[in-house]
Amino acid sequence: MARHWIANEAGSFEGWTFADEPVRAPAAGEVTIRVRAAGMNPADYKHVAADRAGMSWPIAIGYEVSGELAAIGPDTEIGSGAAAVGDEVLAFRVQGGYATEVTVPAEKVFHKPASLSHPEAANLLLTGTTAAEMLAVTGVQAGDTIVVHGASGAVGVAVLQLASRLGAHVIGTASEASFPRVRAFGGIPVAYGEGLLRRVRGAAGGAPIVAALDAVGTDEAVDTSLALVADRDRIVTIAAAHRADADGIRWIAGALPASTRFRDGIRAELIALAGAGELRVPVARTYPLGDAIDALRVLADGHPGGKLALIP
Repeated sequence: MARHWIANEAGSFEGWTFADEPVRAPAAGEVTIRVRAAGMNPADYKHVAADRAGMSWPIAIGYEVSGELAAIGPDTEIGSGAAAVGDEVLAFRVQGGYATEVTVPAEKVFHKPASLSHPEAANLLLTGTTAAEMLAVTGVQAGDTIVVHGASGAVGVAVLQLASRLGAHVIGTASEASFPRVRAFGGIPVAYGEGLLRRVRGAAGGAPIVAALDAVGTDEAVDTSLALVADRDRIVTIAAAHRADADGIRWIAGALPASTRFRDGIRAELIALAGAGELRVPVARTYPLGDAIDALRVLADGHPGGKLALIP
């Protein structure tokens, strides 16, 4: 038996249950992971907040984990190749990660670099692949000056690091309290609020801002992006789909087929970067798995100060 967090119906995470469930033995093409850390993302609760076509309840919660292989299906390799029981691994785009053990498709599982802790590894790929896709779809290159809205958040911090590797210059919007975090990862911080457009232009020092990446979804962020960047193909949001439709800017999301293909294809590269210390995953705090609701309240507040992880 394993313990899992389950959403039995649409609504708030306050109504989730922590239940005992049998662990299904892995079939061919599957593995069972003994979870050492479950990554936490707003998508964990947003995706079950409302009922939608095709959803079948109950739904096991959690999209990414780090742990050890407890069982391997017959004639099965994981996404990074041959593996053995006991190997440390991480998995992304799985279902049911808020658990003590979980059986998942082997293709979604990769060996964990020894240099990463389990909480770091469990929080690497959702934010990392999102950040990489934002840079890719806007065509950011060496020498470009770009603006990132929400630069101190988990996706923003990943964007700052990946953009720096490309040789781009990043202006990052954030609260003044988060300025040290933006600077630490190579960005030039500017404060949200009235006068944002003027401050961003001032921080650019006369250089044209050629792309805007929005990780917050506010009208202020989108309006500023539209005023700064003439080419709307070089404005992308992950949080304002309604503005994408209305204003002709890009919107990306993990459930979209093009996003799925890109994110699946970039996983191994990001794991290698993290293993080499070139992509850091700041973890603010860990919680016992049974305290997931308390951790989700902190996550939903929007200012956790880094990634959160659940520890069985």
